[in-house]
Amino acid sequence: MRSNLDKLNGQKTANVTQDGKPAPADKPSSGADSVSLSNLEQKVKEQASFDRAKVESIKEAIRSGNYPLDPRRIAENFVSLERMIEG
Repeated sequence: MRSNLDKLNGQKTANVTQDGKPAPADKPSSGADSVSLSNLEQKVKEQASFDRAKVESIKEAIRSGNYPLDPRRIAENFVSLERMIEG
């Protein structure tokens, strides 16, 4: 079975022109895009709050071996992740 990496290694990328220069879509973005990303970053930082006490409680439960794990759910999520990776 060939991995996705093996498949990709056998393909040429469409992002490069024949002379090896970057395709137009690969050129650096404009200043407007940069400002937009800066604004988005600021909004994320403002909204990135979490319950520190809850996080510490979960950490302690994991350390003490009392955090409930569902092996079936973990396995299902791994399968889902593998399907996403395989495309």
